Amino acid sequence: MRITSYKTMSFTIRVATFITFLAITISVGCSIFSHNVSKNNQTATGQHTSWKQYGGSADQSRYMEFKQINKKNVSQLKIAWTYPTNDNSGYLFNPVIIGNVMYLLAKNHSLVALDATTGKEIWIHTGLNAITWKGLNYWESKDKTDRRLIFALGSSLQEIDAATGKSIITFGNNGVVDLKQGTIRDPSTFNRIQPTTPGVIFDNLYLVGSSPGENIFSGPGDLRAYDVVTGKMAWVFHTIPLPGEYGYKTWPKDAYKYVGGTNTWGEISVDEKRGIAYFPTGSPTYDYYGGDRIGDNLFSDCIIAIDARTGKRLWHFQTVHHDLWDFDLCSAPQLITVDHNGKKVDAVAVASKTSFLYVFNRVTGEPLWPIEERPVPKSDIPGEVSSPTQPFPTVIPPFGRLKLTADDVSPYMKPEDQLSWRKRIAAGGTGIFQPLSLKHETFAVPGAVGGSNFGTTASVPGKGLMFIIAQDHPSVYSINKYEERMAPGGLDQMARAKTIYTQNCQGCHRADRTGAVGPNIVTAGLKLDLEVFKTLLASGKGQMPGFPHLSVAEVADLHVFLGGAVAGQRRGGRQAEGENAKVDGPVVASGGAPGWQENAGRVAGLQDYPAGVERPAERYISDNGLLFPYIISPPWSFIVAYDLNKAIIKWKVPLGIDPEVEKKGGKPSGLTGGGQRKGMVVTASGILFATAKDSRLYAFDIDNGNILWSTDLPAGTEGQPSLYQINGREYLVVSATTGFPTARAKNAPAAKRSYVVYSLPQKK
Repeated sequence: MRITSYKTMSFTIRVATFITFLAITISVGCSIFSHNVSKNNQTATGQHTSWKQYGGSADQSRYMEFKQINKKNVSQLKIAWTYPTNDNSGYLFNPVIIGNVMYLLAKNHSLVALDATTGKEIWIHTGLNAITWKGLNYWESKDKTDRRLIFALGSSLQEIDAATGKSIITFGNNGVVDLKQGTIRDPSTFNRIQPTTPGVIFDNLYLVGSSPGENIFSGPGDLRAYDVVTGKMAWVFHTIPLPGEYGYKTWPKDAYKYVGGTNTWGEISVDEKRGIAYFPTGSPTYDYYGGDRIGDNLFSDCIIAIDARTGKRLWHFQTVHHDLWDFDLCSAPQLITVDHNGKKVDAVAVASKTSFLYVFNRVTGEPLWPIEERPVPKSDIPGEVSSPTQPFPTVIPPFGRLKLTADDVSPYMKPEDQLSWRKRIAAGGTGIFQPLSLKHETFAVPGAVGGSNFGTTASVPGKGLMFIIAQDHPSVYSINKYEERMAPGGLDQMARAKTIYTQNCQGCHRADRTGAVGPNIVTAGLKLDLEVFKTLLASGKGQMPGFPHLSVAEVADLHVFLGGAVAGQRRGGRQAEGENAKVDGPVVASGGAPGWQENAGRVAGLQDYPAGVERPAERYISDNGLLFPYIISPPWSFIVAYDLNKAIIKWKVPLGIDPEVEKKGGKPSGLTGGGQRKGMVVTASGILFATAKDSRLYAFDIDNGNILWSTDLPAGTEGQPSLYQINGREYLVVSATTGFPTARAKNAPAAKRSYVVYSLPQKK
């Protein structure tokens, strides 16, 4: 049995790690938590037959026990009905389907209940502008008389009655639970905390992470659970440990007072039978410089197994020590059963941005195959102490490239551009875990948005098969002293903002800001309040990726550049009385719980290190590293199938067709940025449905990756597809609600943006 200890822990913590691990192993071996699966423990009853949670079920497998649509008839799929969104918002929202009712987001951020067989509107709750973009979850009492939709609205949790569409005001305080309360830090020291991905329901608890931002002094990433009926917080887990808590000594002594992030902004998976929740966590702030957080920084970049009822940590594994690359874990951990050393073993498999796949015994945390600590390059940034080693999985091959060389430059660029990039790469630092440097550019592959991201994992749980949508997406970094880059005397505000715009926005919105792939944003700052603008820039929306690396000052500069004032000019939140008339249909309520305001309680946040806290003599901040996905040769985006019974990649195929590569007669290439914000559904009949950046829906054979069927969508897609069954008929719903991201069209008009539902033709 191999035990991985953390280098910066004291001897006492290492011993404690061993004792805890041994105790769990012994107790687990003598209890119902036996890590050898029993014949009756393949899946929970009915777990994979309805789409009640964001990823289908609590295990987030996106697997359905359906066989009506199969390999022979999938090509006969036709559109059963569509529901237009009637706006240009570009929803990433994933519908949930309960019985005969589908719940989705449309019509200027309204929550809509539809008849799931016809698309007929049942009720509409308007004005939910700050709802978590990616979806919500559903809970019902055992007698099914109490049925609730639970979601985050701004920095609050709220619920709506699934039958009536009206807010449940007995939840929390007059219908509102303030997510900023009950965290490790004083709420006055941060603003953002709203989760960007829905949490997960387990029994009567709602388990949730957060998205506090990734700037210096962002908010903390505590993991929490709330009672679904009362809204009372059931437990909290501090991902930046307090004095006396496990892992505290892997940080500076006062880190919990000012370090942020270390949060679960991605997907949470739950083993319902055992009551274990698996939280993937992200990097600590600031992402690309850690001189003020020396140490391994537990529990950043970890998979943490937590008792879902109590919040007690059962085990953890850190995939990146002292993260300097924004290598968050954010994909749903997949709970699978594998044949391993002659036994059936329940495992959890975690895909990462680094393109490594980590597989552990689901109960004990023991790696199924060795994970080695290997030496990595040392940082040359003054005051920075990078980790001398990082964990590398063995046996299981990575699913993407780990290095960019001059030979990897894309042949689809102009010859002069190819030559320029070869010279830059040759002069820079490259390779996995290559720290940022003052001496040269750093080329990171897969990069901060490479590898696997949220919504991009699925599995056939009982057969040890796992699927990953991924991309090779280089990040190119430079780093400067924070004071020099941000000082008012260095560059005036508009000049700084223009530089930020050129680096981050111009490719999609043109130099004059009038729009290309992206929309016209000349007056975006005037239309959007600064706080809403911050959330948009950090998390992204529609086809626009997030830019969480931008500092608070940079976002404020960009806001002014696009027509806004620093203080903002627009209030979000509840709609004014009478605005319901703007939405046609059976409107029953507006704006969430009474009295809630999207920007209520906005504070300045922490601007400097707290008094008495040690601080670095100099700080450093990185330039944007997310600009250049096209410099690497294809395939750019792809689907990978792992057979974890054999620890092999079963197949790997490109996802999506690049129109320019196709014109030039190139091989299937996927698309640049084409592995982000896409989704899958897997069926018991052996089909994997996946969306792609070329605005197509594909059906793959899970045995070999062959395309069985594909079809054009009426618009771009960012949300997760869902599969459901009513009266013996199967339906597949896809959110085609964004603009076209490729040369297929400039943009998808609002009239075509819709949720599209497919089914086999009914027999006459």
